Amino acid sequence: MWLPLLGLLIGLLLGFMTEFRVPNEYSNYLSIAVLAALDTLFGGIRAHLQQNFEATVFVTGFFFNILLAAGLAFLGVHLGVDLYLAAIFAFGVRLFNNIAVIRRILLSQWKTRRENSTSL
Repeated sequence: MWLPLLGLLIGLLLGFMTEFRVPNEYSNYLSIAVLAALDTLFGGIRAHLQQNFEATVFVTGFFFNILLAAGLAFLGVHLGVDLYLAAIFAFGVRLFNNIAVIRRILLSQWKTRRENSTSL
């Protein structure tokens, strides 16, 4: 659980502390890469809560998803087709699905703890 959160914290700190600006022609690639990274982050949190988290799967999935999303966007630009929409749709659906599962797990854990504390 700590690895995804640590990566998010380091990325946020680096982003706020540097004056790096992304050129406008690369903004579509970056936005899709960020969406893919968020999908992987929430997938890692979900896997941790379901107690089947593997660091190698998380790290490889993180980079593979980012490269796949940026590659689709790049290919779409050169073909003149909006392929980045496919990446947005796929990662967006997965992101919301992971968040929904995380919410259900946390609510069931909270309910179980609450029932255990009132029964004592």
